Amino acid sequence: MSDCQLFDVSGKVAIVTGGTRGIGYMIAEGLVKAGVKTYIVSRKADACDNAERELRKHGEAVAIAADLSAQDGADGFAAEMLRREPKIHILVNNAGATWGAPFDDFPESGWDKIMDLNVRSVFFLTQQLAPALRAAGTETDPARVINIGSVDGLTSPEMENFSYSASKAALHHLTRHLAKHLGPANINVNVIAPGPFETKMTAQVLKDFGDAIVKAIPRRRTGRASDAAGTAIFLSSAASAYITGAVIPLDGGFSTTR
Repeated sequence: MSDCQLFDVSGKVAIVTGGTRGIGYMIAEGLVKAGVKTYIVSRKADACDNAERELRKHGEAVAIAADLSAQDGADGFAAEMLRREPKIHILVNNAGATWGAPFDDFPESGWDKIMDLNVRSVFFLTQQLAPALRAAGTETDPARVINIGSVDGLTSPEMENFSYSASKAALHHLTRHLAKHLGPANINVNVIAPGPFETKMTAQVLKDFGDAIVKAIPRRRTGRASDAAGTAIFLSSAASAYITGAVIPLDGGFSTTR
């Protein structure tokens, strides 16, 4: 295999959950530009239509509206994907949410909603799509599951987003467990743990504390679309065929140098 082929992902089939905005869209756009047939899924039909239209300017993209936080929505989406694609080479579990509230007032609903979407839905969607992942993976080029964690699952955040940080830490360990279980089936499972990126989820925090956050990052900037896309492409390519169970901080040194 030549050096240029190490990072070639063209011709593969990918799914990016929560792929209509934020880091999910950054990854989806990078995969589409790299020649990957990319399905994106989100709750809102209009957001799916808009994202699909933009992504199709660069390659093959299909958007499907589904609520992955509801078990029947996830079941329906998985069944539709297995009907459409007997082989799925890349599954990016990016869909997620956060919740912030003072410790004394933190609601049970804010705990359950975040844990369900950020952890439970990742496990069961991966479980349901496993037949297509197993069919796609080979010894030399395994299928890939890429879970999107967070530096908040690696550190103790200043913010009172208790269920979010706990959910991401749980997702990181779930990834290691899945990597051990699915490795013999030629499926690699890894985590990208982003630090601050400019997205809808982080907009208010960056508006209020952006200068202080950037000063705490050794690279002195927030993440860019190319950072998210490049890391996902690496984890989807032959260059990373021997990497599984890893949690990769994508944060400019924010979590690794504190």
